[in-house]
Amino acid sequence: MKSIAALQAVVTATPFDGEPSDAELNAIEVESPLILAEVALLDAQIMTIDRTPTELDQQRIRRARRRVLAARRDLANRAATLAVPGGAA
Repeated sequence: MKSIAALQAVVTATPFDGEPSDAELNAIEVESPLILAEVALLDAQIMTIDRTPTELDQQRIRRARRRVLAARRDLANRAATLAVPGGAA
């Protein structure tokens, strides 16, 4: 039987301080409009889980979906602009 105790030092070689790095915080900040739009869509969908959606509910869900798509588009365009040297044409 192989003991895993010998691998313990390898697994815990780098301590985790529990705080996100600056790069992770920047990524969250860049993605926050998309995250907020997805939360709004989820909220709109949750409100209609146990009942038949009214016209107002359907409008709210459509509006939230459009916000998610717009946020995804903006995020993709930003990533494409950063990937192209010299920016957009």
